[in-house]
Amino acid sequence: MPAPAKAAVCGACHGADGHSPSPAIPSLAAQPRLYLENTLVLIRDGLREVPAMREALAGASDEEIIQLAKHYAALPPKPAAEPKAAQPALLQRGAQLAAQLHCGSCHRADYSGQAQVPRLAGQHEAWLLASMLGFRDRPGPGRDTIMAATLRGLSDADLGALAHAVSRPNAAAAGR
Repeated sequence: MPAPAKAAVCGACHGADGHSPSPAIPSLAAQPRLYLENTLVLIRDGLREVPAMREALAGASDEEIIQLAKHYAALPPKPAAEPKAAQPALLQRGAQLAAQLHCGSCHRADYSGQAQVPRLAGQHEAWLLASMLGFRDRPGPGRDTIMAATLRGLSDADLGALAHAVSRPNAAAAGR
């Protein structure tokens, strides 16, 4: 099936294959379809502030959003090309925090995501950290209140360790 027309616009930032070349932008490949649909509608309708995305989604119909979500959900996952190698101490601390916080109960044990819960595995560590900081520090409309509550009280260092581990679930599992 050919990619939807709007996928070319998305690919400029999120990568033509759904794998973002930028550590500041999430990859869309292999994200759960329902998560993508929900997120795209929230952004399109102004309930979640992502100015560049809102512009790209202006005028998108529900059907176009469904087709985009199906397209990206069907693309194969791959690990993010991280600028720094896995660090055993950070992996261990992040894996401990993930277990303590029960991250795998929603994001799955391999962090592949499910239904309305995003895939974390293979995302850029920097993007995950920025997202977690946003949940913790700036909860608001269009943001997940469960994530805000879960991350509340964690230090920046804890969030860094968590991002390091969940972006590399295979390395984190091997380091336990």
